[in-house]
Amino acid sequence: MTSWLRAHGSSVPLRVLLGCVVLLAVCAEASSGGTSVCWSPSVTSCADCLRRGPQCVWCFKEDFLRGAEQSHRCDLSENLHRRGCELEFMEQSKTKVEVNTTLSSTQVSPRDISITLRPGSEASFIVAVKQLERYPVDLYYLVDVSASMQENLDHLKTVGIALSLRMTEFTSDLWLGFGSFVDKPVSPYINVHPSKIKNPCSDYEIRCPPAHGFHHVLSMTGNMSEFTRVIKRQRISGNMDTPEGGLDAMLQAAVCQREVGWRPEAKRLLLLMTDQPSHLALDSRLAGIVVPHDGLCHLENNVYTGSTRMDHPSLGQLSDKLLENHIYSIFAVETQQYQWYEELVELIPGSYLGKLSMFQAPNLIELVADAYKRLLSEVAVSVSVEDKAVSRFRVSVSPLCPDASTAKGQSCSGVQPGQTVYFNITIGQDSCDDDGKDEDVTVMVSPVGYNESTVVRVHSKCRCSCGLMGRCHDNDRDPCRGPQHGASQEQRLAPIKDSDPDRSCRADGSKVDCSGRGVCECGRCVCEQSKLGVTYGKYCEIDDFSCPYERELLCGGRGVCTSGECVCLDGWTGVSCGCPTSTASCQSPNGLLCSGQGRCVCGKCVCDDLRLSGDFCERCPICQRTQKSTCKSVNCNRSHGLSQKEAEHCNNTCAPLIDIVDHVSGRVSSGRLVGTFLSVCALTLLCGLVVVAVSRLLLQQRGRSSGGPAEDGGYHCTGKDLSYIPTTNEKTVTYRRERPPDRPAEMHIQVPKMAFGDPWQC
Repeated sequence: MTSWLRAHGSSVPLRVLLGCVVLLAVCAEASSGGTSVCWSPSVTSCADCLRRGPQCVWCFKEDFLRGAEQSHRCDLSENLHRRGCELEFMEQSKTKVEVNTTLSSTQVSPRDISITLRPGSEASFIVAVKQLERYPVDLYYLVDVSASMQENLDHLKTVGIALSLRMTEFTSDLWLGFGSFVDKPVSPYINVHPSKIKNPCSDYEIRCPPAHGFHHVLSMTGNMSEFTRVIKRQRISGNMDTPEGGLDAMLQAAVCQREVGWRPEAKRLLLLMTDQPSHLALDSRLAGIVVPHDGLCHLENNVYTGSTRMDHPSLGQLSDKLLENHIYSIFAVETQQYQWYEELVELIPGSYLGKLSMFQAPNLIELVADAYKRLLSEVAVSVSVEDKAVSRFRVSVSPLCPDASTAKGQSCSGVQPGQTVYFNITIGQDSCDDDGKDEDVTVMVSPVGYNESTVVRVHSKCRCSCGLMGRCHDNDRDPCRGPQHGASQEQRLAPIKDSDPDRSCRADGSKVDCSGRGVCECGRCVCEQSKLGVTYGKYCEIDDFSCPYERELLCGGRGVCTSGECVCLDGWTGVSCGCPTSTASCQSPNGLLCSGQGRCVCGKCVCDDLRLSGDFCERCPICQRTQKSTCKSVNCNRSHGLSQKEAEHCNNTCAPLIDIVDHVSGRVSSGRLVGTFLSVCALTLLCGLVVVAVSRLLLQQRGRSSGGPAEDGGYHCTGKDLSYIPTTNEKTVTYRRERPPDRPAEMHIQVPKMAFGDPWQC
């Protein structure tokens, strides 16, 4: 910026330069902490402040920034503290996680967690899920008994005892239950002719029971003989359309806990056997049934009574009920329907799909055993938030899998018995309810297929306590909005005795209200706000932008401007925070501060003696003579004849100068030697020139005395000289002139030869 002004300053209008200065001041204030992500003109209360993020803090101190706008009470805690707001007057987001360790658990821990959140904050915790060695197992057979399943139903008559023997590999406590389904007994799913209702198999000249949505036949039992006897008594029924009511029956088998007899401590498996697809939600509109399923149990005398009144459940509703009741689902279907159910199980957590060409006992037993192994080796959790708050909270799950297992989404695969899987769960709050009230929300963390879960109780704080600040003129007010105009409680409650209410807005000796930077309302100053910063104080005499600048930054970028003075960061001091408090830069190589001969001021040495110089006051070229009288010699360490005090003074003052003086003395000696050498050379050269001049003068006089003067004043060359006279004299002259193109640019000149007998001037 400085170089730009030097280059363009003469051509830039003054108002543009002033605008640039103002812009730089605003930017400098922002960079020095004057503004932050918390501040906004729209923030007028504590709740508004805390909604801007978990780092934002509201100061509810009575006389904080007296006269400033309420929005300046919202800032980062360090900025508020620098401006005079103590910690006890700060309302801020406090995330708290409390674990209830009194509840015992064998598979899932902890069982109960309490969290306190504010909008914009989040909390994390760990849930551990342990895979036990051997579980009790409850297996409920839910079989399609439509006419097409006649042959498959016959194969199930021997499956009970054989399956019990096969499952001893995984558990020694297997219980079995049984239920059947067809479809909703209404048109167009069945033939509603009276004769067809009583006997849907009349066309085949056989007797079969009426169609039913779900019939619970046998509750959980460990008696395999009883299970086999019940299956042998089952008979097929009939309906009209191809899809069956399997999902409707699954929901009833899951939620009717008491009727089915699910054991709390057992692993629960629900096996659906069918050769057709299933009806989904909204299919019941064909029959005029538009009431959504309520997700409750509707069994009377073991028969599902809500089949003709409520729609089929949705996949989401069915998944929630299976998870809520800790049930694994196994789909055993024929090859033709495998693809349809393959897409279905992707939407149901904790489900397994098996393909059977024939529902023979050996194939079915292996399918159940394989499904059980796979379901146990995959540990996953499901996190559900109450419907009323699902849009205001966010949840993320990160599994920490044991060795030899792999993470996939929110689950771990390949987990062996005895291993523990840890899930790092983070719950965050994005917003509050429309009314802005505090609320309690329950979040369930349910490991799929486990009969234990973690209950997370989230306390959402949307309001501020803000302390108790009393009453204002006998009228209630919101303490979280701060006092009006920043006036203290004493000022607000004290009566105005003076007839001139504006007098309380003038400082002592001042005739200007509010220092000329505000207006007086009801005896109190309301300060004007500047784009450069905050103006506050009883008389609007304090601001946060009129501090010294250094390097084009307010307070050098190393402090915060408070009350017109720079409050420097740690490690800096000075009017504009330009001086480091550390003296490390003044430490000389000998370990002394400024060689023991100066003071460290603003990170630089200031020498006590004006004759000293250097970064560490270590140089003194003129100190040699003055030091000799006291130190006897430059080398104080070898001085003799001095008292102890004089020797100590000598060592402290002269020792740092030894090397420098020796160096200077060496340079002086070398200079004298070079000067002497140059003087001798100059004298020798001068003498030589004199000798040459005298010799030449003597030779010239000798020549004149021997030959005499010439007869005509000319000079006669000798014979040897005549041999060098040229016989031809030719010369080519080249010149430049303005000439026509056809004329030559060179002239050839011949000079006639001199006659041999003519005299020639050499």
